Amino acid sequence: MIQVIQARNIGIAYLEEKFGLHLVNEEQFFAECLLEPYYIEPTEQEKYYLDRVKSNYLNLAKQRPISEEVKMVVLSPLLDLAGFYRPPFYVETEESIEIIQEDEGEILKGKIDVLVFKKQFWLLVIESKSTIFSLFTAIPQALAYMLSNPYPENPVFGLVTNGSEFIFLKLLKQDIPQYALSEQFTLLKRENELYKVLGILKNIRQVLS
Repeated sequence: MIQVIQARNIGIAYLEEKFGLHLVNEEQFFAECLLEPYYIEPTEQEKYYLDRVKSNYLNLAKQRPISEEVKMVVLSPLLDLAGFYRPPFYVETEESIEIIQEDEGEILKGKIDVLVFKKQFWLLVIESKSTIFSLFTAIPQALAYMLSNPYPENPVFGLVTNGSEFIFLKLLKQDIPQYALSEQFTLLKRENELYKVLGILKNIRQVLS
């Protein structure tokens, strides 16, 4: 595995210079995150369940800052419905990464938890009481982990989330490492975008299976 430096010291420019990483904007490069024709529509039962997940999260968010509850309330149901808790997948927990940022004289601290599913799907969860840590804080770190994949002929996928927002990543190493990002999905819209998140997770699971 490559050496992963502290999250606050890493950026996309560093990865571009050190590994030749290149951003691809063509839609077909990341076909797994397209809604048509690859999207797997959740069943009515799954939609009902995801509506409860969204409602539970928003109710918790009203009461107190979300931290550890993120994985329990949002991520666990999604990963379960997508089938990532069943063979051939397994979960490994990587060491958490501290993120630090100064804002108006205050030192703000957060944490990125890293979960690995079958070495080709990396999940990074930002846990912080401050909204100053956007998902883009975790994207360079996710790409650094994904670059450690020992099978360059296979695609590697990632997901960064803070519980209410989600961005998927895809990386192909081969000769020139190339990556793409999905659009950002959020629980703050009127429609339940967890439907789309689940559909993409199912697509990725099919590819990796």
